[in-house]
Amino acid sequence: MIARWMGVLVLLAALIAVLFPAPFMSVGTWVINPMLGLIMFGMGLTLSPQDFRIVFSRPKDVLVGCLAQFTIMPLMAWLLTKAFALPADLALGVILVGCCPGGTASNVITYLAKGDLALSVGMTATSTILAPLLTPLLTWLMAGTLVDVDTLGMLQSIVYVVIAPIVIGFLIQHYLPRFTQRAVAYLPAFSSLMIALVVCIIVGHNASRLLTGGLFVILVVVLHNVSGLVLGYGVGRLLRLPHNKRTSISIEVGMQNSGLASSLATIHFAAFPMAAIPGAIFSVWHNISGALVAKLMQVLAEKKSSKTL
Repeated sequence: MIARWMGVLVLLAALIAVLFPAPFMSVGTWVINPMLGLIMFGMGLTLSPQDFRIVFSRPKDVLVGCLAQFTIMPLMAWLLTKAFALPADLALGVILVGCCPGGTASNVITYLAKGDLALSVGMTATSTILAPLLTPLLTWLMAGTLVDVDTLGMLQSIVYVVIAPIVIGFLIQHYLPRFTQRAVAYLPAFSSLMIALVVCIIVGHNASRLLTGGLFVILVVVLHNVSGLVLGYGVGRLLRLPHNKRTSISIEVGMQNSGLASSLATIHFAAFPMAAIPGAIFSVWHNISGALVAKLMQVLAEKKSSKTL
């Protein structure tokens, strides 16, 4: 139930943090990385060798999804920052979101949307593994003219925050299967609550900035997310993939690991405090849009199955 209502939960968390920022401002932003690490650790617990077999058994599907992931979102981020003439700090934040891998929430949304869950998990795992290389490189290409990008430092941060926890979770899943079986049932709810807490901390620390310039950034973030969802589905349709695969690619492309984007902004671009805002807004919005898309795709899937029958 918590995972199903994640969009509402994250929205409420953001509203509480905007209205009552003081408690969350007292929490240091350094806790964001360990919390993201716990979310990634939970993802590692759910992965099995079978999840990676899709990369080899269906390489075309995963390749199409990952290419869409790391081209559509970075390019749309760059185009939107130019179209709306965003200042350097906000432009950096939008670009960081676009250059990050898919978020773990995409798997939950794909399941609810009756998409190809195996493809979604395979894409998330693959894009996450590629992130230490591609996220710093793409950020440098897209934002290198705006700010100095520490690509090596970003690579190390992603390894520590994302890759290492996933590997640890994967090993525990392999060597302690009984513990994993007990824990996995609670992971969607745990991840949803952790994402809500991360949003609270990020929004709390940026509440005043959100209130002064938030509406304009919200528009850019919404357009960024919606363009990813629509273009991701369009890629699947262009390649004549079945509806469930289009759904997975759409959700995987549109839903980013925006918590990681805010974390990278906080750690590596402290001189640009506004850079964390787009990631915070994206964390709220993409869970809401994801829930709406899940409902829409579910209805479409049911219509297609009824026509088949």
